[in-house]
Amino acid sequence: MNLYPPLKPPAKGLITLLITGIFGTSTLGIYLASRPRPATTNPLPAVAQTEVKAEAITALGRIEPQGEVVTIGGPQEERIGQLFVKEGQQVQKGEVLAYLDSYEEQLAQKNAAASQLEETRARFATESSSGEAQIQEAKSRIDQIDQPQQLEIAAQQASVERVKAELETAQRELQRFEYLQQQGAVSNQALDDKTLNFRSKQEELAHEQATLLKLEQARLTNLQNAKMQLQTAQANLKRSQSQVQVESAQRNLELASARLERTIIRAPQAGQVLKVFSHAGESISTKGILELGNTQTMYVVAEVYETDVSRIKVGQTATLTSSAFPAELKGVVKQIGLTVYKNDVLNTDPAAQTDARVVEVKIQLLNSQPVAGLTNLQVRVAIHP
Repeated sequence: MNLYPPLKPPAKGLITLLITGIFGTSTLGIYLASRPRPATTNPLPAVAQTEVKAEAITALGRIEPQGEVVTIGGPQEERIGQLFVKEGQQVQKGEVLAYLDSYEEQLAQKNAAASQLEETRARFATESSSGEAQIQEAKSRIDQIDQPQQLEIAAQQASVERVKAELETAQRELQRFEYLQQQGAVSNQALDDKTLNFRSKQEELAHEQATLLKLEQARLTNLQNAKMQLQTAQANLKRSQSQVQVESAQRNLELASARLERTIIRAPQAGQVLKVFSHAGESISTKGILELGNTQTMYVVAEVYETDVSRIKVGQTATLTSSAFPAELKGVVKQIGLTVYKNDVLNTDPAAQTDARVVEVKIQLLNSQPVAGLTNLQVRVAIHP
């Protein structure tokens, strides 16, 4: 006999309620655990924020001399006659670096042009001296004609005036004697003497006037002839000077000098010879003759990503490092490029970006001596905002 009544199975509604409660509790826990936490009320310290803002801008760069590396070239396929410099040598602006093979020939042509110019100038001086002498002789002849004959004419004019006065006196006396003869006061012989004297003075006056006219005409003719001789001498001088082509000889010398100068290779600026491409006896290649750079002042061209350029300012300091020199080098930002390029300095990291868009930033080194001989060396740059 069973004292306990048989247990009844739980009702389906109760089982469902229990399962729902257990599942709901688990779901709530998962929701609370996954719910985003509220933002903390304690922000980063001010010092930490400043350090984040002052983070250095890093980039790769290359070392180059001030004013970049200058390639000294010359006419293609021309040979080097003499080379006066070697790698590492310091040169000054305008210093002769090399002579081309055609230097000797052009030098001879210049010397010949200089000799021709000197001879032409000497001939010009001789012709000018001779012409000036003829001109001076013609002027002297004019003076010899003008002054003495002018005095002679003046003297003749005085004689004419004297004879005129004597003629007037003779005429008055003749008139007076004619009146007296009519009155019977003088004889006919006396009247005849006065008449003869009057006519004599008339003839004398005519002679003196003819002499004066002759002197005046002679002076005029002689002056005209002398002036014509002067004009001829002046024209001969101009003609002889024009035939001596001094200006043409001068132009020939200038042309020969210019051609000679083209065979002389000079330094366009002061600097150090970095690399020699063509030696004496060799033809000038497409690379040129040599490379020159002012290694006294070295710069670093840093390739800064275009997204970081806005943080770069002129005057900011920079730190440079490389395995090629032991200590860090300091520099100052001097110039920020205005064009975006594809980067040229490639990182050795295979995961680095090789097609980045960068802006060139030029940094002047405060101490160029450690890297004076390391043109194009790749360095790591940190620019401090």
